[in-house]
Amino acid sequence: MRRYTLSAVGMLGIAALALTGCQSPEAGAAPAADAPITIATLPASDDPTQENPIEALVELLEAETGREVEVTDVPDYLSVVEAIRNDHVDIGIMSGFPSALAVNTGEVDALLAWKGSEDPVSTCVVLEDSPIQKLEDLEGKTVAFADQASSSGYFMPVYMLHEVGLEQGEDYEAIFAGGHEGSFAALEQGQVDAACTAIMLTELGAPMFPFADGEWRGVGESPAMDVMGTVLSRQSLDDETRTQLEEALPKVFSEENAEALAAYSSFIGLEVEIAPDPGIFSSFAEIASVAGVELEDLE
Repeated sequence: MRRYTLSAVGMLGIAALALTGCQSPEAGAAPAADAPITIATLPASDDPTQENPIEALVELLEAETGREVEVTDVPDYLSVVEAIRNDHVDIGIMSGFPSALAVNTGEVDALLAWKGSEDPVSTCVVLEDSPIQKLEDLEGKTVAFADQASSSGYFMPVYMLHEVGLEQGEDYEAIFAGGHEGSFAALEQGQVDAACTAIMLTELGAPMFPFADGEWRGVGESPAMDVMGTVLSRQSLDDETRTQLEEALPKVFSEENAEALAAYSSFIGLEVEIAPDPGIFSSFAEIASVAGVELEDLE
């Protein structure tokens, strides 16, 4: 597997998703039969002793498609979107909110979507000896969020706090840690009072979640989401590759691969919709507006 780092894609804020007149080749362009499939992703773990779920994903996708797969590492969620939008890569796997933002630009396709379950998505983690017992206790405190485009590490927790009467920038201080791992580190080092994250990550344990039983508590639970995640694709993706991926990805994300896929396994078992209508993301608008993002403005 070949890996690359894309450091100058230039997407460090939600405003970067606004269209700037960039034109892409027409979808359905003739494929190169031996061309690799390219994926933009965030590095999942720096621990060399642990199996990397990205590498497992690549191996499984190569086995299903018979094609080489290349990974491009990018620094944050919106960088994945911009890499796809600007034809640097073929696909990226994203959670609901960055997918909604991306699709709303009209320059990125949703290749497939995993529909949500009824399970809550996020919680705010505190250390076991913290005096914080409920979400309302975070008033006047400092809270770490993963990334400004993270569903479980930003949008859903902000909405959860809003629902108990706490507003970002008024009732609590928000810091962005550059990822879930950074949020956990900030909490562990005493830089923040709480770290808001995906419930699923707290269930995975090390290396995805660094706290052992008895060292932490979860405070509050967010609502569920209508769409848990999507595979986004560039609109210029050729028809042959598009069809290969539509057939291969549901097989890759199957129960037998759950352990190897680790953090990606949260999509396994959910209903899959191929080429979903953009309207599937309509429910995200209200929650996004609480975080100060209006989907209709990102055109």
